[in-house]
Amino acid sequence: VLNLIIMFFVAMLAGGLWGLIPAVFKAKWGTNETLFTLMLNYIALEVIRYLQFGPWRDPKQMGFPKIAMFDFSVRLPKIFGVHIGWIAALILVVVVYFYINKSKQGYQITVVGESERTASYAGMNVGKIVMRTMFISGAICGLTGFFTVAGANYTVSEAVTGGVGFTAITVAWL
Repeated sequence: VLNLIIMFFVAMLAGGLWGLIPAVFKAKWGTNETLFTLMLNYIALEVIRYLQFGPWRDPKQMGFPKIAMFDFSVRLPKIFGVHIGWIAALILVVVVYFYINKSKQGYQITVVGESERTASYAGMNVGKIVMRTMFISGAICGLTGFFTVAGANYTVSEAVTGGVGFTAITVAWL
């Protein structure tokens, strides 16, 4: 249980820090966060490939290298035949709803999303809001990755997400 708790928080922290990278660039230099995060996807894939062919290579694997499957002790338990990540996802939906719709920070996110100039005129620190929001978004993505690898795939690989992130960007733009 302790390993799962540590994995949970490390995934949130790592995802948050990964999301903070494009946020800092947007806040300081006005870069496009969508293009920046798309390019970061390729860097993340290369990091996974490095681990797959290098330090995390499964020594028992013959042929094509892969990262070893997680031990049963660090796999998420199942409820109704599905890992408990679905319960956490439902809770997260409620938390994010209240955060966006009922908190000061959620209001700030809405204002900055509608118009950065209006937010600046209203005295909001746009850079800080962007960085905080991207950190939280990255942390949520980190949790999603944790639930996927510890609850469904039981390993880390470049095929874990099945390309849904790229599809999601297209859908979001449409």
